[in-house]
Amino acid sequence: MKSPFSTGLLRRALQQASRLGHASGAQSLQRLMAEATTEAGAFAFLGRLPNPGGVVAPLLDGLGLRVPSPARPGDHAPPTEVGGMLAGTYTGSEGARPYRLFVPPRRLAGRIAGRPRLIVMLHGCTQTAEDFATGTGMNRYAGAADCLVLYPEQVSRANPQRCWNWFNPADQQRDHGEPALIAGMTRQVMAQYDVDPAAIFVAGLSAGGALAVIMAEAYPDLFAAVGVHSGLACGAATDMASAFAAMRQGRPGASRAGAAIPAIVFHGDRDSTVNPRNAIEVVAQLAGAASQDAGAGEAGQAQGGLGYTRTVHRGADGTEAMEQWVVHGAGHAWSGGSSAGSYTEPAGPDASAEMLRFFLAHQR
Repeated sequence: MKSPFSTGLLRRALQQASRLGHASGAQSLQRLMAEATTEAGAFAFLGRLPNPGGVVAPLLDGLGLRVPSPARPGDHAPPTEVGGMLAGTYTGSEGARPYRLFVPPRRLAGRIAGRPRLIVMLHGCTQTAEDFATGTGMNRYAGAADCLVLYPEQVSRANPQRCWNWFNPADQQRDHGEPALIAGMTRQVMAQYDVDPAAIFVAGLSAGGALAVIMAEAYPDLFAAVGVHSGLACGAATDMASAFAAMRQGRPGASRAGAAIPAIVFHGDRDSTVNPRNAIEVVAQLAGAASQDAGAGEAGQAQGGLGYTRTVHRGADGTEAMEQWVVHGAGHAWSGGSSAGSYTEPAGPDASAEMLRFFLAHQR
């Protein structure tokens, strides 16, 4: 049954459009009457029209209704403070996503000169930006190093489990899909806070780790280094079925040429969600065509009790290009994280501290 909104007010608007000779407006309103059964549905429909403000909006305005303007690329509401971070929404040509942004208190107060650094942190499935910030504890370290931390947030309408869609080919390319959204959001923060372009980094966990690899490959001009925790290589999957296969068994990603991308990779050797072999594939992919010399692994034990093996990969000139950390006894969880957040392993080496150390050593 049609609502009074669609059968009453809209019919009068249609009659008015016909009297005034607004053919395009009448056609749009006829479609609206056929498809929109609620006021909210009607406004959603109007928001999808190419030019709802051109003809349809004046007609509905005459009936006391206001049509919301569609979001345009670059539109964003002023951020508000939520839980110690700024909350906002970025809108671009590929859609919109909310985010949280940590700005060191001293910088907010104007007590720090110079240009800040920026770390983009991509959460895993079912997580939120705030949960990921709590679990990783990255803000605590970033504040001391004058780093902003940007937490893009996936929405359930894009993925029911709020996973980043790393397995979709359309979301594995520069200037398309989710990579375009993350890059656009990053550039927006860069412009707002005059971020040092030589000190921008990206990191993520699980699906966020896989997207971090995609971002590093698609935007090597934007990101100086990448941190990958329990992630997968770019192109390891091209649909949902191959995604589950890659997670279970480990799969190589698409081969790439060019210089190595500085990367620090963490993975628990008891991870039953994303096979630890995927960490090896990530390292191989990000090495590109560059020759790498992997030295003997360095064994250690975290203060929390879990052991680890850290392997340093060096380029032909002897400089450190990559680090691979295998956390012994850890499952699918952020190593060294806080139990106040989800998917964390407090007993492991502190991945947040080690990633920040690595990032600061690999500024351009």
